[in-house]
Amino acid sequence: MKHSANGRHLFDIEGGEQLTSIGATFLVSYLYHRHVDATHRHWEAIATKASRVSTIDRSVRYHTAWLQRVLSMNDARLNKNTLGLDAAAVKAMARAILERHKAV
Repeated sequence: MKHSANGRHLFDIEGGEQLTSIGATFLVSYLYHRHVDATHRHWEAIATKASRVSTIDRSVRYHTAWLQRVLSMNDARLNKNTLGLDAAAVKAMARAILERHKAV
């Protein structure tokens, strides 16, 4: 993982700057809401949700790769999110989204 000039971590993956601005857990939470369970609303707690959703909508081509990367992320880092989701839940949601995409 790289760091930007301001010290933010940058995901070392194609489209990583966009994923950094979205946040891995936010991405999973929002896509889970959109594709698997519309009652899941953890992502709505974030004040900057509109700009993050806009970035998600513009970055569809990266979603599969990003979700696969989430599955291999460090649990301690994933647990640091502000959505109230633990790493196991985030990874389970990412798997469910990927499975849903296989079925489409």
